[in-house]
Amino acid sequence: KYCGMPLSFLNFFYASYLLTSTDSREEQISTYFDEKIPVPENVTQVFSFRKLWAFTGPGFLMSIAYLDPGNIESDLQSGAKAGFKLLWVLLGATIIGLLLQRLAARLGVVTGMHLAEVCNRQYPTVPRIILWLMVEFAIIGSDMQEVIGCAIAFNLLSVGRIPLWAGVLITIIDTFVFLFLDKYGLLWIPHYYHGSHVLTTYFNTIYVQVAPDQAEVLKGMFVPYCKGCGPVQLEQAVGIVGAVIMPHNIYLHSALVKSRDIDRHNKKEVKEANKYFFIESSVALFVSFLINVFVVAVFAEAFYGKTNMEVNQQCNKTGSAHTDLFPLNNETLQVDIYKGGVVLGCFFGPAALYIWAIGILAAGQSSTMTGTYSGQFVMEGFLNLRWSRFARVLLTRSIAIFPTLLVAVFQDVQHLTGMNDFLNVLQSMQLPFALIPILTFTSLASIMNDFANGLMWKIGGGVTILLVCAINMYFVVVYVTALNSTLLYVLSAFLSIAYLCFIGYLVWHCLIALGVSCLDVGGRVRNPSAIFIEEQPEFDS
Repeated sequence: KYCGMPLSFLNFFYASYLLTSTDSREEQISTYFDEKIPVPENVTQVFSFRKLWAFTGPGFLMSIAYLDPGNIESDLQSGAKAGFKLLWVLLGATIIGLLLQRLAARLGVVTGMHLAEVCNRQYPTVPRIILWLMVEFAIIGSDMQEVIGCAIAFNLLSVGRIPLWAGVLITIIDTFVFLFLDKYGLLWIPHYYHGSHVLTTYFNTIYVQVAPDQAEVLKGMFVPYCKGCGPVQLEQAVGIVGAVIMPHNIYLHSALVKSRDIDRHNKKEVKEANKYFFIESSVALFVSFLINVFVVAVFAEAFYGKTNMEVNQQCNKTGSAHTDLFPLNNETLQVDIYKGGVVLGCFFGPAALYIWAIGILAAGQSSTMTGTYSGQFVMEGFLNLRWSRFARVLLTRSIAIFPTLLVAVFQDVQHLTGMNDFLNVLQSMQLPFALIPILTFTSLASIMNDFANGLMWKIGGGVTILLVCAINMYFVVVYVTALNSTLLYVLSAFLSIAYLCFIGYLVWHCLIALGVSCLDVGGRVRNPSAIFIEEQPEFDS
């Protein structure tokens, strides 16, 4: 009876059922991994679909974060501002994200611990708590984007009858829906199915209708050049990197791979698990990449170079109630997650607006799932503190709702969508606190044994992290300089000094792990006994 279901839907049904089902309610509250998914044995093929099926789940759940409202808004702005010229940035950011997710999965598989747990054992108390707080900020920022996306979706679906502040309050309800579904182990199915499949089907249809020039799409994707681009396009390129690569996703993926029953003493099993998790992550991120490409291409072909006057006239023809969003001037169209739906409705009919709103609502709900799971793992790993998921969701959602509600009550929708830019900056600033630790620990033989990063991975990982951090620091500088406030400049200067000092501390550990042993005073970083309470396993032949 399941033959008509999409394959990814069946994969998620299988993976989510096995990963979240437990024998008792008490066990489910305390941890997700008391029971692990068995991996088929006695499979002699080099590649087995049966084994790939068993390893399917963590990568797809992780990939949901690549389709949150912040990513969708970054995509549509990229298409409207730069056409197809920044598709290569999206491709590059996705590939970098895949390589970082590979490191995260390897750490979880080889050590049997996720990144937060390893940080807890490696770093002293004060740096560990600071690191935990930085990751929590990233998780709360992601949750705020979900709140914003849902509030805007409710407003669009109700044709303005549900005000933005009411939409923000309604998001409290999905907290309880989340907890109800999670209790029965079926949470992953509706979120992934309605989120990615609604967006895929919708933008695939619009993509065919718009019929973008395929040669231009391929050129924008594989030619790393942006002809005629200025500061606006450069800032958008940096924004793409900040939106795609999320710090809490690294922590999440390193934990999810622990759900498989792998004998870590058996080198062959560990190597095999690394292979299948990488294949699954590649497929999952490829699907997410396609959806992001559809969004960019639709807005690039249909709206790149359009003026407010043209859009206003088109909205008037269709009788749209949102015509006043586009003043009668010849300035270039500026879109956000709210205006994007309105513009689609004006050009492709009212149904396009409603489907867009449903897709944004589904994408927002998906980010609730990834944020809550990663928050649970991060809190348990860094602090050895186990909360019920009810308390965890209620805390992060309350913190996310309060500032968003203030903006929704006292400002308009433009200010609310403008918060996404700030939240992308916040995510960008937290990136080093995931990228540096993951490269550090996967490069230490005392932790990874035979699976420690080789020379090429150390060099490539170091350059990648340096590039990503430099790009995102530029993004932060651009955002701060646009504030035009002396007080904010001074405050930013003090925070920047503290921020850079802490990053310097993490870099010091990372350089030692990469082989600069002269910095390792006392041998603490590379000495296994200084890191772990329990000895890491030796591999059986």
